[in-house]
Amino acid sequence: MARQAAEGKEPKVKGETPLAKQFNQIKAKYPGAILLFRVGDFYETFGEDAVKASKILGIVLTRRNNGNADDHLAGFPHHSLDVYLPKLVRAGERVAICDQLEDPATVKGIVKRGVTELVTPGVSYNDQVLDIKKNNYLAAISFKEGKEVEFGLALLDISTGEFLCTQGPLNYIHKLIQSFLPSEIIYSKKYRNLYQEHWGEAFHSFPLEDWIFAYDFTYPLLTQHFKTQSLKGFGIENNREGIIAAGVILHYLAETEHKQIGHITAIQRLEEDKYVWLDRFTIRNLELFHSSQDGGVPLIQLLDQTVTPMGARLLRKWMVLPLKELKMIQDRLDAVSSWVKNREALETFVQILQPIGDLERLISKVAAARINPRELLQLKRALIQIPKIKEALDANGSEILKLWSQKLKDCGELVEKIELALREDAPMLSNQGGMVKTGFLAELDELHQLSANGKDYLAQLQKREIERTGISSLKVAYNKVFGYYLEVTNAHKDRVPEEWIRKQTLVNAERYITEELKIYEEKILNAEEKIHAIEFKIFQNLVQEAMQYLDSIQRNALGVATLDVLSSFAKVAIRNKYAEPKLDESDKIHILAGRHPVIETQLPVGEEYVPNDVYLDNEMQQIMMITGPNMAGKSALLRQTALIVLMAQMGSFVPADSAEIGLIDKVFTRVGASDNLSKGESTFMVEMTETAAILNNLSNRSLVLLDEIGRGTSTYDGVSMAWAIAEHLHNHPKFKAKTLFATHYHELNELTEDFPRIKNFHVSVKELGNKIIFMRKLVPGGSAHSFGIHVAQLAGMPTALVLRAHEILQNLEKDHSREDNVAKLKEMPKNNFQLNLFGPEVPAGLLDVQQVLEKLEVNSLTPIEALLKLNELKRLLGN
Repeated sequence: MARQAAEGKEPKVKGETPLAKQFNQIKAKYPGAILLFRVGDFYETFGEDAVKASKILGIVLTRRNNGNADDHLAGFPHHSLDVYLPKLVRAGERVAICDQLEDPATVKGIVKRGVTELVTPGVSYNDQVLDIKKNNYLAAISFKEGKEVEFGLALLDISTGEFLCTQGPLNYIHKLIQSFLPSEIIYSKKYRNLYQEHWGEAFHSFPLEDWIFAYDFTYPLLTQHFKTQSLKGFGIENNREGIIAAGVILHYLAETEHKQIGHITAIQRLEEDKYVWLDRFTIRNLELFHSSQDGGVPLIQLLDQTVTPMGARLLRKWMVLPLKELKMIQDRLDAVSSWVKNREALETFVQILQPIGDLERLISKVAAARINPRELLQLKRALIQIPKIKEALDANGSEILKLWSQKLKDCGELVEKIELALREDAPMLSNQGGMVKTGFLAELDELHQLSANGKDYLAQLQKREIERTGISSLKVAYNKVFGYYLEVTNAHKDRVPEEWIRKQTLVNAERYITEELKIYEEKILNAEEKIHAIEFKIFQNLVQEAMQYLDSIQRNALGVATLDVLSSFAKVAIRNKYAEPKLDESDKIHILAGRHPVIETQLPVGEEYVPNDVYLDNEMQQIMMITGPNMAGKSALLRQTALIVLMAQMGSFVPADSAEIGLIDKVFTRVGASDNLSKGESTFMVEMTETAAILNNLSNRSLVLLDEIGRGTSTYDGVSMAWAIAEHLHNHPKFKAKTLFATHYHELNELTEDFPRIKNFHVSVKELGNKIIFMRKLVPGGSAHSFGIHVAQLAGMPTALVLRAHEILQNLEKDHSREDNVAKLKEMPKNNFQLNLFGPEVPAGLLDVQQVLEKLEVNSLTPIEALLKLNELKRLLGN
């Protein structure tokens, strides 16, 4: 246990030694966190912390022989912190870093220690913990009890300073958490069961005391931090639950020893009405960030051609928050268009962006005083590119790009100061010298000269003493304990002059000092100590200078990120031959030769993707009923339509010959299904839950994708539910949601007979004998065959099994069961009547009845209220 012997005592988790007492006192302040306790040159963990750390880090777990079963320890060298800390944090652990706050060499007894940082999955500046292409959000959820529970949500990425908050019902908060995927969620202990019910173990989480979630406590935390009298300027003054969640985050930062947070300069309200609604099912089903197939490619992987980390992070945000504001979308499209038309300008611009790096996180490190010399040099290199970017944007000729040029701030004075002071080969550490250029400060140059000459003098002294004594192996060396010394092997120690003073005896050598050596040692060490102090002061001044540019550099980072994403869209559009979409306020979607952006890039060489047209509006063709065999391309058609719409409203060109899109405000998908066994939910239950969420949240500008509704139950149940859902979408009293409805229930083709805005389409196939060829082309009219047996054959089912299935099918078809079903559906009472079926003259009071019925919330009526309402309707009709 040599590394614990640095202070002469072994630490014990349970014991009365001073070191053990100090450890226990600090550990008690950070329950639930692994305490990395600095002892000499090692970070040690003890007890349960040691057991956890050894498993996660793969380091040796030891136990002192004192009979205490809990007396485990495990540690690693302090210089390996950046290697081991990320592993602990990624495993979901909260890690308290306890450092020595004074130099052990100058202290008698116990060294003063304290936690300098509590690193958690959601709160870290460490580059090894963070993913450069993803934000690292800490989320706080507040709960408000009442008739309906309302939720507040705040999100902070401390590494960039981005701070967001909002409030709303459960489905809205669910959607945002699924979109932003926080690394850690904090919530009140009082609502532990409620949190577990909705999010379970899906995210790393940490409960806090309930008193922290008080409006009167959290509101002042925000106003004090932003130095404002109110929060009106941020648009969140009336966002009570959002304010509580945001204030809790600031409190949590203070508790985790993150107190230098000047880079958090604003808080933004997430406005539900500003962005397209994508629920958590849709984000999953459209495979925006993760593919459901092993080795599959999500949309983000295709679209992300960014060259800066902040550009990559912004693209992820744009993907889950597509715009609904026409002008903002058009501005983005205009910028993309200008680069698509001028490819040479695009290539030049991308080359200018490449050296910038992560400007956003660099300036955050400046504000938190966590930046090192090499990172400050990278900040300089990034800022050098800003004037070049402005010049390239101005030369492009695009008005929208010129506007972006005007938003970028030239930080030339800061660049010049860093350039004058810091050497290009500056080290990582700021307290060991070697940072400042020669010629920057005369006093520093003199000290450097003295240090260099002193070392030369020692070399000369060594040479002189070798010649004087004849000891050819004599050498002058240095260590921290004894300073400079002369080392002589035992074979030559009889030649040592009398005036030399023996300092240390080794196995094979003796070490000596001389008065002359001590004098020069003092000069050299004093010079180096002064060099380190002066250079550190110069570096600190540079950091303070950079802090004055915090706002300008943050604006530059946002501007560069935005331009990076737009240029990425242009590169993807050129590479994949995308078209510029036309967006307006109409109610139609008209896509000519649309393609699935991901699938088309994954096809074998030489195979062309078969494009398809889609037309939807609210008057003529609200619902496209699409039939056809499995594997024919129905699901791909549904997904590509949604992706084209979302890409357009993100500001990207789209995979189509042309696309006219009336703005969509919500996209819903019910695509694919799987059993949720952990909650005891079957495939059909999952289907119905997701479909119910769609039907209860429709709007007039919704796009709905329904794929194989009802397949999780019996045929009759499935047909009945699918039929009723299609009717409901067509006859909805308020909203005409545009819908693509893919189904293997060919009976649904009959819907078009009685519901004028439902049109039949099918994905064509070509039959060649007993085989089929998938044409993947959408054509008008319904299909009467599923070709399921053919698909089974293609999947590799045994031939005998396929032949037997074909035989069974032929016998079943003799019963004409399908024709019987169709006949029964035609005889079924229709749900497409209108209130004008009484003839040309509307009976007295009928319009009044219609108005009452349209406002009636049937599901909320009690039996007594229903009878009273019925009596009222009879009275209105004069009965």
